[in-house]
Parts: sequence; structure tokens; C-alpha cells
Amino acid sequence: MPPNNRESSISLINKLLEMAKQSDAVAADVVYVEDLSLTATCRLGKIETIERSEGKEIGLRLLIGRKQAIVSTSDMTDVALNALVERAKSMALAVPEDPYCGLLEPQLLSTNWPSLELIDPEEPKVELLIDWAERAESAAREVPGVTNSEGGEGSWNNTYFAFATTNGFLGHYDRSRFTCSASVLAGEDTSMERDYDWSSTCFMEDLINPETIGRRAGEGAVKRLKPRKAESGKVPVVYHPRVSGGIIRHFCDAISGSAITRGTSYLKNSLNKQVFSNDIKITDDPHRKRGLRSRPFDAEGGTTKPLQIIDDGILSTWLLDSRAARQLGMSNTGHAARGTSSLPTPSPSNLYLHAGVCSPSQLISDIKSGLYITELIGMGVNSVTGDYSRGAAGFWIDKGEIAWPVSELTVAGNLKDMLASLTPANDLLFQFGIDAPTIRIEGMTVAGQ
Repeated sequence: MPPNNRESSISLINKLLEMAKQSDAVAADVVYVEDLSLTATCRLGKIETIERSEGKEIGLRLLIGRKQAIVSTSDMTDVALNALVERAKSMALAVPEDPYCGLLEPQLLSTNWPSLELIDPEEPKVELLIDWAERAESAAREVPGVTNSEGGEGSWNNTYFAFATTNGFLGHYDRSRFTCSASVLAGEDTSMERDYDWSSTCFMEDLINPETIGRRAGEGAVKRLKPRKAESGKVPVVYHPRVSGGIIRHFCDAISGSAITRGTSYLKNSLNKQVFSNDIKITDDPHRKRGLRSRPFDAEGGTTKPLQIIDDGILSTWLLDSRAARQLGMSNTGHAARGTSSLPTPSPSNLYLHAGVCSPSQLISDIKSGLYITELIGMGVNSVTGDYSRGAAGFWIDKGEIAWPVSELTVAGNLKDMLASLTPANDLLFQFGIDAPTIRIEGMTVAGQ
């Protein structure tokens, strides 16, 4: 985002805060987001779409006593902003009091922001994105056995985020993202299988080569041909790194302060208790350079810092914004996230399960019969009880080896038991923002369809 636009957005934010101060508000904060994206797709060697989108939106949270309301608009005129303040005021007066709402306390506001290398200054030309899409799809289609394509894609996005409060905070930063992907099919008629691959990074130079992405997508589709049915039973289950992070996401949901304050988490009584085995560590690091979820401050202006969530298997903290911290009588952890039309809520940054000591092949080697999952379907997770049931596809493990493809399975268990029996491999890569290496979980129920 050009510097002159930054100055313009800051001026706009200050104007809206001043309007809020002139109302009956006790306090207010403003979120401003400007987004620019460019995407090119191709299919079967031909360009399908070229899309460019630009948008900006501003959101106001107004607090009157212990009442609050949030409104947003993409109309930045003075008339629209005045109407925004009046609308927020009338809404705040109409809602019940919330004894825990409020701006972050001034002493907790961030004043020293690290340099995180989140913005690549180079905006790619559309011809480059087309080239990525074509190269990724072409490499996938060249894999013997690939018969059709869902396409290749190259995209770039730049997001500018600014936040300010009436108690003295003003901060802003840019984030860029480059993505390349391919999705293809192998086989014929009713015996077709699909697979995909992608890479997404803050800086163009860190993106995986399009040919590598395409080749992995094509080879994955071919390997999935002629899947067999699996026998139902309780077996060890191994999660590929592109799906293992889902287990860690479910864990993040369970330790969110909002879930804990509502009493809707299966881990609500687990603070400072053993949740994983002794050698497991999980870290949340908002300061990782070029991290997909890095942030110099949180969405309340709070200080962010690396935090050890799990140390030697013990849960040491919840993820807290200011409201949850007040309700629980705890210290804020700097995990507030929000959009222009939503209230702050706790959310992780770059959270990851530390790598283990054995390789994926060693993790599998003693499994006589088990499941290796490469794709999950559906969202069958009960956050209150921890019950877990997902559709799955992947490969059957036979005598310590990945043997043949399987599909139309359901894998089930309870997340509390799953976390306690989890073993990580040594192949951790930072690719998604919430990351985990290959993981093995004992005694899960697998059902053939």
C-alpha cells in the first residue's frame, strides 16, 4: 500500500475517533482494512480467469458505560461516518450491559513493535501469475496417469491493517501473500481420483517451484487410484502434515478464552494439567519473520510475544483477549483478533507442534495394520465433549509400510484421548500458520463405508 494511502487512512481513523468522542461514548476503537488481490487461473492449458479486487472497510466499536456496539462501512464520506457513529450509539444503548467489555488497559498497550518482514514490496504482474498457474498445471498433467484437471492458480494479496483507540493506541502494518496451486484427476469414468498441492508465502522468493507443486499434485492423484475398502476396527492412525495441523486447530479452539468462559470446552478443567505426553511442546510465535499469521500487535493493540502453550505435555495457559482475561481473572496474552464488523476474540498466531525425534517411516514401521490419512472431509467435532468423527481418505498401513489407497472411511475418537496418545515425527515445516509434523495417534476407530 503506497505511503500516501497510509497517511490518508490514518487521517480517516483519527477523524472517526474524534466523531466518537463527541458522542456520549466512554471509549471507542477503530479497525481499518484495505485489501488488494490479483488471481489468475488456467485449466487444460488455457487461461480461465483473471481477477483483480480492491476493497476497503472501516469498523467502529463504541462503548457507553458497560454497553458496546460495533458497526462498519465501506463508505468513507463524512456523512457516512457521522451516520456510523449515530448508528453505533443507538445500538449500544439498546443492548444489555457486559461487565467485562472495554478497551485494553493503557499499561498493556504495545509500544515496541518488532520488524517481522510481512510485506514483499514487489507487486507481481498478472503475466507472472498466469505463468505460475500454467507451469503448475502443466507439470501435474505430465504425470503418467493424470487424465483431467481442475486447474492451476497463481495469486497475490496485499492486506493493510490499521487499529486505533481513544486511549492512545495507533498501529498499522501491511501483509503480502503469494500462492500457487494445482488440482488434477487421474483415472477414467467412475474410477477417478483427485489430489492437489499448493504453496503460500509472504515473500515471492520463498514460494515452492510451480513444477514441484504440480508434480506432487499429479503423483498424489495417481497414487490414490483403485482404492480399497478398509476393515473396521481400532488401529493406529497417522496424519500427513497437510492434515495433522487440523488436530492442533481443534486443540486451539478448546483453549480459546471465549470457550473457557462459556464452559463449552472439553479442556475447561485442564489448565496446568497433563494434556499431552511428557515430551510434547506447542509454541505460539507471533514474531516469526515472514510467518503467515505473524503480527506486531494484536487486534486490541496489545503486546504480542512468543508463548509456550504446552511444555512437557502440560497446558500452561489459555489464549486470551482482554474480555476473557477479565472474566477469568487472568492476565491478557495478546491473542485478540477481529475484523471490521466483529468484536475481539482470542485466536492463535503462528502456533505449532514441535517436531519429534523419529522420521515418518520410523513412526509407521511397527504398525501391523493402520491408517495413513492424507485428506479429511467434514467437520464432525463436538467442542464440549471432545468427540471427533471425520470422513477420511489416504492409504492403508500394512506391516509397517504404506501399502494401498483407501477411501470412504470414517475415523473417530475423543480429542482428549487423541492428544494424550499423540506422537510427532521429525518433519515439521512451517507452511500453513498452524503447523504440525506427521503425527501418530493410537487406538482410533476406523469404519469402512
